[in-house]
Amino acid sequence: MADQAQFTELAMEHMPALYSAALRLTRNPADAEDLVQETYLRAYRGFGGFTEGTNLRAWLYRILTNTYINAYRAARRRPEVADVEDVEDLYLYHRLAAPDGSSNRSAEEEALASFTDDEVKAAIESLPDVFRIAVLLADVEGFSYKEIAEITDVPIGTVMSRIHRGRRALQKALHGFAESRGLVGTAQVRSE
Repeated sequence: MADQAQFTELAMEHMPALYSAALRLTRNPADAEDLVQETYLRAYRGFGGFTEGTNLRAWLYRILTNTYINAYRAARRRPEVADVEDVEDLYLYHRLAAPDGSSNRSAEEEALASFTDDEVKAAIESLPDVFRIAVLLADVEGFSYKEIAEITDVPIGTVMSRIHRGRRALQKALHGFAESRGLVGTAQVRSE
């Protein structure tokens, strides 16, 4: 059993990553701050039941995700505020540019480079919550299927399905942007 005195030492290092995840979930800085605060309050209260040696990061993300699902999704009272800075953390965004600025990218990467930050963000935000959460936890936060299953409290097969369907929907949304820019023909995205 973990000692609550250790909570600050062990859990606080995860706060920046949790805030980034909360911002992607809530799409509002004030709501993200509230979500992280509520997550840490719940985590502190329940830290006595945390088993040392298990994945603290996954445990905190599970609390964050459950808190969001239970409270914040239903209580979105404020209008959405789009902040371009939170897009910088996205997996797709980081894959667009080579660190040295060179253009030794594949044709696919060159096509992705023509998307704006707002288009990528809009494509991700267009996903239904269950798919968006699964894709963000896998592709942005880097959690394994097993960890995502624990965080979201669903079977691993459901996690795999949600990630697949979320990525597929994201691909279709980005394909729509590519069509509107004349980067690809108007043929449908092939189905698997």
